[in-house]
Amino acid sequence: MTVAAAVKTFADRIGRIEVSATMAVAAEAAKLRAQGINLVDFGAGEPHFPTPRHIKDAAIVAIEANFTRYTVVPGIPDVRKAIVERHACDFGSDYGIDEAVFTTGGKLALFNTIQVLVDHGDEVILPVPYWVSFKDIIQYAGGKVVFLETSEAENFRITADAIEAAITPRTKAIILNSPSNPAGSVVSADDLERIVHLAHERGIYLLLDECYVYLNYAGKPVSGGSFTWAKDHLVILGSLSKTYSMTGWRAGYALAAKPVVANLSKLQSQSTSNATSFVQKAAIAAVSGPQDCVAQFRAEFIDLRDYMLAKLAEIPGVTCTKPEGAFYVYPNISAFLGKGGIRTATELATRLLHEAHVVTVPGEAFGTGEHVRISYPVTKENIDEGTRRMGEFLGKLA
Repeated sequence: MTVAAAVKTFADRIGRIEVSATMAVAAEAAKLRAQGINLVDFGAGEPHFPTPRHIKDAAIVAIEANFTRYTVVPGIPDVRKAIVERHACDFGSDYGIDEAVFTTGGKLALFNTIQVLVDHGDEVILPVPYWVSFKDIIQYAGGKVVFLETSEAENFRITADAIEAAITPRTKAIILNSPSNPAGSVVSADDLERIVHLAHERGIYLLLDECYVYLNYAGKPVSGGSFTWAKDHLVILGSLSKTYSMTGWRAGYALAAKPVVANLSKLQSQSTSNATSFVQKAAIAAVSGPQDCVAQFRAEFIDLRDYMLAKLAEIPGVTCTKPEGAFYVYPNISAFLGKGGIRTATELATRLLHEAHVVTVPGEAFGTGEHVRISYPVTKENIDEGTRRMGEFLGKLA
């Protein structure tokens, strides 16, 4: 069999997606570490804190009690009850346990939602810059991505007017990630309410990725779920990964009207089935237990953001917007493109990795070609060393 014939044996849909850029960067960094190279890692999108003790203890207790068997597909009633009660307490939403599904990470909640709602040819509005997986998951489902450009001069702000202008008769869904990965931009409360109205009135699904909702530094966190009258066209996509430093636990959820959740559960029944049993017990401890850790994490992230911005400002030629949430900065490195043989942000990030030994993620992964993403949940000593290395490398190109 020829190579060409072998390639044709794969389904067309797998050709619509690429390997996650953040995962590819992590894999390349791991190879260099295995060679003994000391890296400063600004690539990983995860908190640097350990999972809080009470959450770990809940999982240990569950394991010791042999809570290690299958559960019902959408999650045990107690974990769904805990999630809807936390969301109601914090945002005024009104979901029942049959309007919640617990998933193996927030990414699976998003993936399943797109598979359930988006058909071939359906349009999905996606603001730029976007989290790396949004585009590929839409395309995997056969949907058409409608990119909504935003302005760096306006801090990549997403407005209701811009959303409305992008809507067509084929629009099936809108994705909002606020605060956003990679730029940390936040949709204002007024714009969010207008977008919810727009989607509901036109029968368009609004997918709200709330992965970083508790890491909003621009004011009180807001959720579209508070607009209970629009429930039929809202899907809340949540994750415990960033809020509680539980990235490796793979704990996520979706909140939506009963027909949507029923179909999410049906799809999950034919893929992962239930999420890990004892992780569900840990999730209950996270959302129902003390929330002091959330405030502590948030305060340190703000401090680290400001420290990182100050250090980047010392590098001539680098400019950066001030993120209003999440834990990334998205500096503009266009001043260095065309210098030292570097043509793209990907090439710059590759050379930063191999020559300066600093891990970043190139902006092309997020839909822009003049930026790199830096994740700053690290020690200040790592920020000092990483920005020093970046400054020295970029200084040689200038």
